[in-house]
Amino acid sequence: MGTEARWYVIQVQTGREEQIMEEAGKYQVQEYFDEIFAPRMERKKKYLGKWHLETGLLFPGYLFVISSRPKELYQALKRVPQLTKLLGTGEKWTPMTEEDIAAVEALSGKERLMKFSEGYIQGDSVTVISGPLKGLEGKISRIDRHKRLAWLTVELFGRTVELQVGLEIVRKE
Repeated sequence: MGTEARWYVIQVQTGREEQIMEEAGKYQVQEYFDEIFAPRMERKKKYLGKWHLETGLLFPGYLFVISSRPKELYQALKRVPQLTKLLGTGEKWTPMTEEDIAAVEALSGKERLMKFSEGYIQGDSVTVISGPLKGLEGKISRIDRHKRLAWLTVELFGRTVELQVGLEIVRKE
C-alpha cells in the first residue's frame, strides 16, 4: 500500500454535490479515500431587510477527493449513479498538480471554507484588507458591490476558471 495520498477531481452535475458525497458512502466507496469534499465559500445575502452570512459552493459541479488508492477508488466510483466525469488527461484519471492543490487550499483553507473578504476601492483599484482575497486583487475580474460578490479568475485543472466569492466593499475613495 504505502502510496502517498493524492488529490483528484470529480465533475458532477451542479446541485448534486452533497447527494453524490452521501452516495459515495452508500456504495462502499469511502474505504478507498481519506476525504471527499466540496469546498464552500461564505457570502452575504439580503432578505427580510437584513444581510445574512451564508455558505455556497466555491466550485459548483466539482468534488475533490484525497486518496492513496486511486485505481480502486476509480473502479468503486463507477458504481455511483449520477457521476459525470473523473477529471484527467485523455483516458487517465490524473491527480491534481501541486499548484492546483495549493490554490484550492489557499482559497478554502483546512476547513474547506473560503471566508468572507472585505476591501475598499480607490480610483480603479481594489484593495482587500481582510480575508482570503488579500493579495489576490489582481485576479478579481469584476465586483458586484450591491450583492457583495467578486468574480475571481484563476488557473485550475489546466484551464481558466471563474469563481464567485464573497467580498464586501466597505468604502470607496
